[in-house]
Amino acid sequence: MKRLALLAAATALALPAALSAQSSSGRATSTDPAFSPAAVRAHVEFLADDLLKGRDTGSEGHEIAARYVASQFDGLGLKPAGDDGSWLQRITFQKTERAQTPATLTVTGPSGATRFTHAGDVLVGLNAAEPHLDVTAPLVFVGYGLENAPLGLNDYAGLDVKGKIVVTLRGYPKGLPSEEGAHLSATKAMIAQAHGAIGMVSVGTIQSMKARPWARMVQFADEPDFTWVSPQGVPFDEAPGIRASASLNDPAVDAVFAAAPTTIAAIRRTADKVGGKPKGFALKTSVQIKADSISQRVTSPNVVAILPGSDSALKDQYVVLSAHLDHIGVSPAKPGDPVDKDRINNGALDNAAGVATMLEVARAMAQSPDKPRRSIIFLASTGEEKGLLGADYFARHPSVPVNQIVGNVDLDMPLLLYPFTDLIAFGADHSTLGPIVAKAVAPMGVKLSPDPMPQETIFVRSDHYMFVKQGVPAVFLATGYANGGEKAWGDFLGGAYHHPGDDMSQKIDWNAGARFAEANYRITRAMADSDTLPQWFAQDFFGDLFAPQAAKARR
Repeated sequence: MKRLALLAAATALALPAALSAQSSSGRATSTDPAFSPAAVRAHVEFLADDLLKGRDTGSEGHEIAARYVASQFDGLGLKPAGDDGSWLQRITFQKTERAQTPATLTVTGPSGATRFTHAGDVLVGLNAAEPHLDVTAPLVFVGYGLENAPLGLNDYAGLDVKGKIVVTLRGYPKGLPSEEGAHLSATKAMIAQAHGAIGMVSVGTIQSMKARPWARMVQFADEPDFTWVSPQGVPFDEAPGIRASASLNDPAVDAVFAAAPTTIAAIRRTADKVGGKPKGFALKTSVQIKADSISQRVTSPNVVAILPGSDSALKDQYVVLSAHLDHIGVSPAKPGDPVDKDRINNGALDNAAGVATMLEVARAMAQSPDKPRRSIIFLASTGEEKGLLGADYFARHPSVPVNQIVGNVDLDMPLLLYPFTDLIAFGADHSTLGPIVAKAVAPMGVKLSPDPMPQETIFVRSDHYMFVKQGVPAVFLATGYANGGEKAWGDFLGGAYHHPGDDMSQKIDWNAGARFAEANYRITRAMADSDTLPQWFAQDFFGDLFAPQAAKARR
């Protein structure tokens, strides 16, 4: 990969424009902003350079990237919105790694004890609060481990799990809406804690094992755990009562279900039916989970800027345009690797391209003679690859009161490998942001397409979801499946994604990059300039859950 293109990156804002935005009639006008493929490329060249070593959270490379983004904001005349009048919102993270002694999970049942070692047929979670974790408890199978009355879920009915470790199926029942199901799946530990459980282990269903085979899960077995630390010094943990956790492969599953009243095979057959909800029961086994860990504190910043609104009546309302700046750093060397093997995960498309888009939208808005009516917050977040942590921290500790944030558009991994003709707005079905996005890009000849991969539950897997959890309508924008997009997505996810191949050697379509920036400029302007706020739809699951008192719109 090429070394740092400093001159190109530094002059990105002055490069000649190649693509002009169009008026609402579809015709370009002299006052509309222009978007340059070269400018998008220059930003990505800098952020995806080997010198930044994959922009891992807490790394020097990410710090360099953060300073670069801050300098771009500064050059545009935006207002810093980080800590103490700076561009950076500094976040302390607790990073927890495995000690040298391998973690183990021992199953004891009618036939005796069987011990499994981490990264074999079990994946044992870490607990930073207990660096020498040693928990033993009986097991109770609780089906999917979900509760939600409107959706008819009550998996703990009649079960006593106090002081015990629950065994849950991965995922959620077939037929449940994917986004609602994905959200509920993320709450399993909190539900178990509420019922008094002290641990949780998960087993695969037929469906979940196809989507994420065990071999794929083991690839990430030794990744460190991260969580953000509050300004008061307290590590964030949604379910501190769940002391021990693990995922099980089939040999460990068979040991856990030894002499059970229902076999795991029968349970999986039930779960594989639409609406299938296997009933829970006490198991005749117990487990001991042991894990040693080492924790340290590291820091990494969000970069935050504000473009003040021009309308005195609306300027105290804020639209957030966000993109994560971090990536996954350098892969560890494997036995037998050549000395010169490329192990730097540059993250050109994930997500230097999203940050470049945000910077180009910021440039266009800052230089427009007609400024947005509402204020715009530009957020380059950290820790997305560690669990959406930087966005979660910002959404809970925002630069402005969260009730003044009226909407969020998140830019994560736009696939700029083909001339896209459609966009996917993940989450568009939940609020009026869907119609806003569709109307804003229509003059470009770009259509809004439905989620083409609901099984991947993208809506709850990127930074915008942290705003949703604070009651803010939000969408995640990606290039769509039309005009060669489906093949491009399949090839990328099966190849360069989270791999050193996501670098500048790819055949990136920079015209598509400029076009994507124009689309997001139009969308953000539409949100900022509208007479009405984005609203959740009436009787929407997420709107009712996270913003029950907010005004709702008819579908």
